[in-house]
Amino acid sequence: MASRMAALRDWIDARMPTLGEEYRKHLTEYYAPKNFNFWYYFGSLALLVLVIQIVSGIFLTMNYKPDAALAFGSVEYIMRDVPGGWIIRYIHSTGASAFFIIVYLHMFRGLIYGSHRQPRELVWLFGMLIYLALMAEAFFGYLLPWGQMSYWGAQVIVNLFNAIPYIGPDLALWIRGDYVVSDATLNRFFAFHVIAIPLVLLALVVVHLLALHDVGSNNPDGVEIKKHKDASGRPLDGIPFHPYYTVKDIVGVVVFLAIFAFVMFFVPNGGGYFLESNNFIPANPLQTPAEIAPVWYFTPYYSILRAVPPMFDSQFPGVLAMGVAVLIFFFLPWLDRSPVKSIRYRGPLFKIALAVFVASFFVLGYLGTVPTNAWGQFGAWLGDAQRATVVARIFSTLYFLFFFLMPWYTAHDRTKPVPDRVTAH
Repeated sequence: MASRMAALRDWIDARMPTLGEEYRKHLTEYYAPKNFNFWYYFGSLALLVLVIQIVSGIFLTMNYKPDAALAFGSVEYIMRDVPGGWIIRYIHSTGASAFFIIVYLHMFRGLIYGSHRQPRELVWLFGMLIYLALMAEAFFGYLLPWGQMSYWGAQVIVNLFNAIPYIGPDLALWIRGDYVVSDATLNRFFAFHVIAIPLVLLALVVVHLLALHDVGSNNPDGVEIKKHKDASGRPLDGIPFHPYYTVKDIVGVVVFLAIFAFVMFFVPNGGGYFLESNNFIPANPLQTPAEIAPVWYFTPYYSILRAVPPMFDSQFPGVLAMGVAVLIFFFLPWLDRSPVKSIRYRGPLFKIALAVFVASFFVLGYLGTVPTNAWGQFGAWLGDAQRATVVARIFSTLYFLFFFLMPWYTAHDRTKPVPDRVTAH
C-alpha cells in the first residue's frame, strides 16, 4: 500500500508539480515557532468550523424553501420529517455560535501576543475583513428561519441604515429589496447567505493564510524566529508545521468536537442564546414581539447603539458609535506603540487596560440581551432603568478608551527585556 501511494504521489507530482510545491511550502517546510500554546488552537478550529458550516449548509438548502409562505414550514419539515434533518439543523445553529466564540478567542490571542504588529499588519487586516464577512453572513442567515425573532430582528437592524444621512433610506431599501421585510428580502438574504458571502469568506481565508505564511507565525514571546537560522536556512527556533502542529491541532479538534457534540445533543438552544424561543413562532408582520434583541454575538455593539442618545430625533449617533466600535479594530497595528509585542513583556498599564476592555465587552454583551424596559431588574444597586443606561454608557466609554488611549499607555508603559530567542519549556 505504501509503495502504491508513493507511486500515485509521484504520478501526480510529475503532472502537477505545483501541488507538491504548495504542500511543502505551507505544511512540511513551513516552519512555525516551537513555543505555540493553547491559544494557537483557534486558528485551525476556525477553519474546521467554516467547513462544518459550509457542509451542513449545503444539506440544509436541499430542503429549505426561500419563500415567505414556505420558509418556516420548510425548517419544521427539516426538523421533523427529513431523516437526520434535526441534527443537521442543530449542527448549523450550534456552529454559528461556535464560529464567533472561536473567532473572538482568536482575536483575543492576537491582542495579547501582538499578532497585529509589524510585519503582520496585512494578516490582521485580512482577519478583520473575515470578521466583517462573518458578521454579514450571520446577519443574512438569521432571517432565513422566518421566525418572529429573525423577522423582527432583521427589521430593526435594516431600519438602522435609515439613520445614515443622505444615503440611509436608499441603502435600507436596497438591502430589503422592498419597502418592508418581505419575500423579496428573504430571497435576497438567501442569495447573499448561500452564495455571495461564502465566496468572499473563502477568498479572504485564503489570502489570510497566504499572508500569514509569507511573514511567518507570531508566537507567545513576540520574537521573530527568522532572525536565527542554521546553515541550511531553517529557523533554529522553528519546527515544521506538519507533522508537529497538525498532530497538536488534532488534539484541539477532538476536545472541541466533544464540547460541540455535548452542546448539540443536550443544550442545542444554548439557554435561548443560540436559538431563541420566539424563533419557533412563525413570523407575523402584524405582531411585534415584546422583546427584540439580536443574537448574542452582536449584543455588545447593540448595547453601544442603545447607550448613545439620539440627536435631533435621529439614531445616527448610536449607529455611528456601533460602526466605529467594530471598525476601530482595523487601526490596532498603528494605535499600539509599545516597543514589545507580547503581554509577557508588557507593563501593568496595558494589562489593566486589556482587563477593563474585556470586562466592558462582556458587560455590554449582557446588557444587549436585556430589554431597556427590564433594566430595573438588576437590583437595588442599579435602582432603575435610567441608572442601568448610565452603566451601559460608562462601559461603552471604557470600550472606546481602550483604543483611543492606546497610543499613550502603550508608549509610556514599563516593559521587560525581550529574549533574543523563543523561550520553550
